Amino acid sequence: MSGLNLKKLPKISLHDHLDGGLRPQTIIDLAAAAGHKLPTTDPIELGQWFVDSADSGSLVRYLETFDHTIAVMQTVEGLQRVAREFVLDLAADGVIYGEVRWAPEQHLQQGLTLDQVVEAVQDGLEQGMDAIEAKGGFIRTGQLVTAMRHADRGLEIAELAVRHRNAGVVGFDIAGAEKGFLPIRHKLAFDYLASELMPVTVHAGEADGIDSIHDALVSGRALRLGHGVRIIEDILLSRSESDTDFVELGPVARWVYDRQIPLELAVSSNMQTGAVQIDDATVSDHPFAVLYDLGFKVTVNTDNRLMSGTTLTKELELLVDTFDYTLADLETFQLNAAEAAFQDLEQREELMDMISEGFADFA
Repeated sequence: MSGLNLKKLPKISLHDHLDGGLRPQTIIDLAAAAGHKLPTTDPIELGQWFVDSADSGSLVRYLETFDHTIAVMQTVEGLQRVAREFVLDLAADGVIYGEVRWAPEQHLQQGLTLDQVVEAVQDGLEQGMDAIEAKGGFIRTGQLVTAMRHADRGLEIAELAVRHRNAGVVGFDIAGAEKGFLPIRHKLAFDYLASELMPVTVHAGEADGIDSIHDALVSGRALRLGHGVRIIEDILLSRSESDTDFVELGPVARWVYDRQIPLELAVSSNMQTGAVQIDDATVSDHPFAVLYDLGFKVTVNTDNRLMSGTTLTKELELLVDTFDYTLADLETFQLNAAEAAFQDLEQREELMDMISEGFADFA
């Protein structure tokens, strides 16, 4: 794999936050117009500030960095620009399908309505897709409308998602501080979404453990798990005297495994937020390889490209460097993600064909 340009590979991005993927220069420009004070107005220094601030080992401190990005995403123009550049940056990294998750309720500070902010983001996404198409490229996107799990607007946000399901929105999510805020808090929202046959992914198994994952599956009816890295806590691994590995899946891990519920793993972000529950953990301690070897449906994601200073290409390179994955492994990760996308079957099959053809050409 040495020397190969993985950026050229066709990729699928399932877990990527809009407010975590801004360009530093865009933050500076929009902050100046909004009168918002930043730690620095040098784009290189600002980009590094986000990475350093997020690299604390605490999800709570990690989330504090979003105060600055959300502050500059309160106008139609700001939302459109951020969404447009989001698409352009994904396409430049080889992404052919990207789901863009974000919480509309956090973007109402200057008087916009929930519907207006969703429409503004969709306008920006379409501008980005049109620009890529005009250059002969291809990228498709879908919004994942997200409710903040500590707030009380779950049903309202679920209704918003359904209202825009034929205008760019492909699914629903809950995000924010996980521990202490189980999905059952938004049971009415999840019941409504189920009645409307709206796809759901739930942040779970990042800052909390198996109980959170269990409730995401039961109360949230999650079709995918946002992160889900702590599913490893429900798996017993041991080595016998005969040097044979012994594996026992707990009930939650067994449910996820048997039904091949996709895990939206984000290695760099997981290391930053302390999702890997090991003292002085390194990337090699991340359970990605164990889960993949056991046959769980793993996918590769960035979570927040700005905060982690990453891209999908960099995440793939990190996995190759750490676990010696081959091109065939990387193709499996992308096919897993394409199959898990909140798209119609025909569109998923089209994406899978594009991945297979792209990897074959690359080889």
